[in-house]
Amino acid sequence: MASVAFLGLGVMGYPMAGHLRNKGGHDVTVYNRTKAKGDQWVGQHGGSVANTPAQAADGKDFVFSCVGNDDDLRAVTIGAEGAFQTMKKGAIFIDNTTASAEVARELAEKAQVGGVSFLDAPVSGGQAGAENGVLTVMVGGEQNAFDKAKPVIDAYARMVGLMGPVGSGQLTKMINQICIASLVQGLAEGIHFGKKAGLDIEKVIEVISKGAAGSWQMENRHKTMNAGKYDFGFAVDWMRKDLGICLAEADRNGAKLPVTALVDQFYKDVQGMGGKRWDTSSLLARLEK
Repeated sequence: MASVAFLGLGVMGYPMAGHLRNKGGHDVTVYNRTKAKGDQWVGQHGGSVANTPAQAADGKDFVFSCVGNDDDLRAVTIGAEGAFQTMKKGAIFIDNTTASAEVARELAEKAQVGGVSFLDAPVSGGQAGAENGVLTVMVGGEQNAFDKAKPVIDAYARMVGLMGPVGSGQLTKMINQICIASLVQGLAEGIHFGKKAGLDIEKVIEVISKGAAGSWQMENRHKTMNAGKYDFGFAVDWMRKDLGICLAEADRNGAKLPVTALVDQFYKDVQGMGGKRWDTSSLLARLEK
């Protein structure tokens, strides 16, 4: 059993922290910007709730975070009451936020000053993956810190991989989002085309999903897309944040992402349709408007 803090109890962090407590058997202290959510989590899972990130992280072996963006991450680490103020030497900070590789490198340097290791460890698998404890975790950092943290991370993951030095986890997550964006657009166009052609979409997907066109998106999203239901899953606002990170990194490293840039603008159209919180599969709604 490890002594663990978890910062950020959103739709992903809440169940992830629960797995650390229940499946991992760890002593977990949680922090959330809205304390009522922390109280709710403790009422459901046990453990304890802290008033600040610094209080939550004090003396812990591992400190996890899963917050909104770069600025939120800086707030809970190096902010006025950030975790880095109280983390002990030898502790490991594991960040599950989807953020920039730049902020990961920045915070790793600041953590090192206090003798703390930093792992950038964004996740893939969505809300369902978090709730079922089967996330894919892409990690950047030192091998020694990874080896110590992996058995703890395993509580909410089915795949955990070290991708390289700090920042590599975030870069890998960017590739993940780049690939998903084009897949969802292709699936949306395929379903749209099939409807216009008068085909039975269920029959079409039953056949083509077993061939080269098959994908997780096709298997898990075609039914709701065909029914025009988008009130679940990974929100368009979050996807645009992630694609913005991808495009900014591409500007820095010289990568060419023409399709990603185009799909990002399609998601902007969906936001304009009132779909900010719709699932990312709502690209179909844009075609059908």
